[in-house]
Amino acid sequence: MCSEDVKDWITLSMIPGVGGVIFKRLLDFFGSPKAVLNASLKQLNSVIGLTPLICDAIIEYRGKISIDKEMDLIQRNNCRIITIRDKSYPENLKAIYDPPPVIYVIGDILPEDSHAISVVGTRKASAYGKEAAEYISGQLASKGYTVISGMAYGIDTAAHKAALKSRGRTIAVMGNGVDIVYPERNAGLRKEIMASGAIVSEFSMGTPPLKANFPRRNRIVSGMSLGTLIVEAPERSGALITADCALEQGREVFAIPGQIFSQKSSGTHDLIKQGAKLVHSVQDIISELPPLESLKSKIQKTEEEIFEVNLTGDERIVWESIGSSPIYIDNISRQAKLPAYKVAAVLVMLELKGLVSQSAGKMFTRKSSVPD
Repeated sequence: MCSEDVKDWITLSMIPGVGGVIFKRLLDFFGSPKAVLNASLKQLNSVIGLTPLICDAIIEYRGKISIDKEMDLIQRNNCRIITIRDKSYPENLKAIYDPPPVIYVIGDILPEDSHAISVVGTRKASAYGKEAAEYISGQLASKGYTVISGMAYGIDTAAHKAALKSRGRTIAVMGNGVDIVYPERNAGLRKEIMASGAIVSEFSMGTPPLKANFPRRNRIVSGMSLGTLIVEAPERSGALITADCALEQGREVFAIPGQIFSQKSSGTHDLIKQGAKLVHSVQDIISELPPLESLKSKIQKTEEEIFEVNLTGDERIVWESIGSSPIYIDNISRQAKLPAYKVAAVLVMLELKGLVSQSAGKMFTRKSSVPD
């Protein structure tokens, strides 16, 4: 997808009132974000399900979005945009009722991240809650499951840290722009996650962590996962919203019981009464999930298909030196241990074969999806 197409996707997603469901209706009707942005008011009003207010908003705001500023922030933060039509868009998330049409990603989302469990709970966690979250999250990560959470204080932080400590993968879904460090005390954790996982958000750059953003964020946390584990949650907790999202999405819901005298566990106990599976050990979760081996075989097949595109020796070396985050041509040359002039020639061939894309400043990104 060229940069101009990406601009259209982002512009449309930033128009007030255009959420995932409305975006899909517009795409189905017009075919592309560009066509939507060029549509007349009469054409917009002919789309079933669009209110006059939304149609007016598209007309009013499509020329007011500071898209060049947004693209500059995206590039400066080494962020990648994944649209719902990209092959690298998370399959689990694509299957929910209202998937975000655009997600901002710092770090890497890998095919194996489809085998993920979200671990969430209260920010004001007890020592028991943190210990339980660390134990189960560490076990999941060590067995090859990606741990997804929201990087909030308490249970979320414990889950992310345990996954990293186990040298596993973890993804943080934010209720703000990916360029905003929130909460501030987790700045170090954020860097660790970016290095060996991903920071993900549907919110545009610079979006502050407003209270209204977090229920929307929670549907992505559960949507990227096969199941959601609630570790410790009082009766009124954002973690319970995540559990509700998981149920609506047809995903598994798990809960760790707490002390009967603790109000911090009243919400998790209610979930268990309502049918959430009580978790005593990591095996209680794994037994409800598809076998991990089936996913691994699928991933291996995907990697083999990539190299059916007849790469030469140098092409393969250069391709393997590029990740999903933009990298400068000189850095590729150093990693590949090939002269810059040769790397430049190889990159042209890789672009023609659909395996890499180039952005401004001779920055290159590997396309994680298999080319058509």
